[in-house]
Amino acid sequence: MLNQLRLDHANMARLLHVLQLKHKTLAEGERPDFQLVREVVDYILDYMDGFTVPLERVFGQELMDKAPEAQGLSERLADNYHALHERLMRLSQDLDMVLMDVAIPMDRFADDLGAYLEAHRAYLRDEREELFPLIREHFDDEALKKLAESLPEGATAKLESLQEAYPDLYAELCAAPDPMV
Repeated sequence: MLNQLRLDHANMARLLHVLQLKHKTLAEGERPDFQLVREVVDYILDYMDGFTVPLERVFGQELMDKAPEAQGLSERLADNYHALHERLMRLSQDLDMVLMDVAIPMDRFADDLGAYLEAHRAYLRDEREELFPLIREHFDDEALKKLAESLPEGATAKLESLQEAYPDLYAELCAAPDPMV
């Protein structure tokens, strides 16, 4: 399961890289492929709702039982995650407007996208540097396997179906390098 989380981080870093390239296009005053940006945002929102939220629900309590000292970290990550989700929802609403050809300030959209990218990378870094070491310290392979089995069935199935739902996005991801988070 820890390997899966690391792989998920690498994949999320690739998604963020795709958004970073679109952000750079915006910053240069050009119009990026907003439909592709829409796909990335939708994918991340689906991933958050279909995998991350159930994982945190199942995993969070178990971590608190094994490592009560992690409560502050857990609360901070939860708060940051909630704020990250809100930023992404605002971007999603703005994308709806852009795709309907409603005029919105592109400099504000670019600033919001840049702030989201920075916040998401910081969140992934905090997980990698603070949460993952706690997981390694307090969970053996068997405990992680049991946690993975306790995830709702729909979370894993939904994740697999997302790959089929966003073919243009996956083509872009294949071309993206493996960036550092």
